[in-house]
Amino acid sequence: MTRNSPLETKGLSVTFNPGSANEVVAFSDITFDLKPDEILAIVGPSGCGKSTLFNVIAGLQPATAGEVFVNGTRVLDAKGQVGYMLQKDMLLPWRTVRDNVALGLEVKGVPREERHATADRLIASYGLKGFEESRPGTLSGGMRQRVAFMRTLALDPDVILLDEPFSALDFQTRTLLQGEVLEIIGKQRKSAILVTHDIGEAVTMADRVMILSRRPGRIKRIVEIDLRRDERDPVSLRSNAKYQEYFQLLWSELDI
Repeated sequence: MTRNSPLETKGLSVTFNPGSANEVVAFSDITFDLKPDEILAIVGPSGCGKSTLFNVIAGLQPATAGEVFVNGTRVLDAKGQVGYMLQKDMLLPWRTVRDNVALGLEVKGVPREERHATADRLIASYGLKGFEESRPGTLSGGMRQRVAFMRTLALDPDVILLDEPFSALDFQTRTLLQGEVLEIIGKQRKSAILVTHDIGEAVTMADRVMILSRRPGRIKRIVEIDLRRDERDPVSLRSNAKYQEYFQLLWSELDI
């Protein structure tokens, strides 16, 4: 494993129905390392295996070949070191905001008082103070995604995986949350992998962007995004000449 890399993949491949007439290779030979405090975005054409790759990196699905390591440990053995936020918030409607944020801690057996203290600290820090006892059905889409992100942070993972977390939101809310999540990840000194179909989102949030080819997905190119974190306001960045250049570069590399 690369020294100081919080996450590394080696030769990852996934094949569905291997050896049959219906064999499908989702992606092949994916090897990369995630740098400390880095956000790496993964983009590619529809069907190139982005979500399947995410599931393998998260330890939710085994690879046909290859390995994923988190801090030098196989991901399947790295319990609590990887947190993930899905496209849908998956909040439990019968639980309060506080209890949804604390859900993972409850599953781990953290005492009630301790997990509620952690939840309340996150809720106050990230703009939902006063909603501790609210149910998800009373919240807006953006608020629900904030709760889902806080639930991920509550477990204090070393690596955060974001699977198109804003795609179901309207443009205004999505733009706002891009900036908020980028700021939170920076303050928490976390490393993150963002899977997205939105090139603008990748340029706004990522330090590097990995471009996958058509299925079977392979790494076509990894582009360094030379923009400081304090330059990455999702609104003002769009008028930045570098943003436009990176957007055009990524678009030209996508095999759509």
